[in-house]
Amino acid sequence: MRVAINHFTMFNCTQIDDVLEMYYLCPFYAIEFCVGLTGNLLVILGYIFCLPNWQSYNIYLFSMAISDLIFLCTLPRLSYLYANHQSETSPQACVINRYILHVNLYSSILFMVWISMDRFLLIKHPTRNHFLLKKQTALIITVLSWIVVSVEVTPMIVVMIQDLQSRNWALCKDFASLQSHQGVDNLGYSLGLTLTGYILPLLGLCIFSHKISHLLQVQERAVQRSTTSFKRPLKVVTTVAVMFLVLYTPYHVMRNVRIGAQQPWSGMDLCTNMYIEGVYILTRPLAFSHSVINPIFYFFMGDKFRELLLAKVRKLLRKTEQQRESV
Repeated sequence: MRVAINHFTMFNCTQIDDVLEMYYLCPFYAIEFCVGLTGNLLVILGYIFCLPNWQSYNIYLFSMAISDLIFLCTLPRLSYLYANHQSETSPQACVINRYILHVNLYSSILFMVWISMDRFLLIKHPTRNHFLLKKQTALIITVLSWIVVSVEVTPMIVVMIQDLQSRNWALCKDFASLQSHQGVDNLGYSLGLTLTGYILPLLGLCIFSHKISHLLQVQERAVQRSTTSFKRPLKVVTTVAVMFLVLYTPYHVMRNVRIGAQQPWSGMDLCTNMYIEGVYILTRPLAFSHSVINPIFYFFMGDKFRELLLAKVRKLLRKTEQQRESV
């Protein structure tokens, strides 16, 4: 009887990932795709057709929207695979999907740092006479950001290709489920990526939030009146920092715990490992939901873009109504 009970418990714990993938990841990714695609596509089209004069922060926001849109387009396939209990069969699709996912993950918070820097400098230099507020500088920073993030995730892609090769290119696994190859320390790399890709940019957001707050206080004391018009950037930057703290922290903690649990020195049994993997799965779509939330910030970063976009939408609606009336 005890053997039967232990076998039943073992069977249940080994099914945790399958259940979560089908009933949690599948619908969550589908919802994120539908909502995020609409918001990011609206922002991209609005920037292209409604904003004739771009500033430096527009370049950062547009680049982030493009990154979010590309990432969101990978979710329908993942959702389909999870719904049908299937694994990715194409090694090329496996590698490309993981590359896009992690580049988007770390480029988003990095671009938010540059946007926060831009808002701080704009308050300090309203005439835009600082070289970091120039569009050419923003383009250079954007290109360098893509290069830096790509370099950060390159070791992960190398390990993934080696793992695929060892499995005869037949099984696509998440990075946290990969085994170390050719002396690569997955846990050490993951901790380093957490530090450089998440913690340092988060500190940057906090620093610029503090600097904006301090600068506003100085300006209020100087002019002896409330600088209400400049308080919006402070609220936006602070909210962004809180968003990444809430969304990214559980994911990075559980990713490192998941990798550590698979190490020989951990001594964890199968069910404990499966429970850790289950919690890690819960954090994944939460972290990726930044692509759905980001468009909200695009509308609060600049009044001109929001006004031009709304004016364009109203114009299209009036034109549609006139066409219907004429028919």
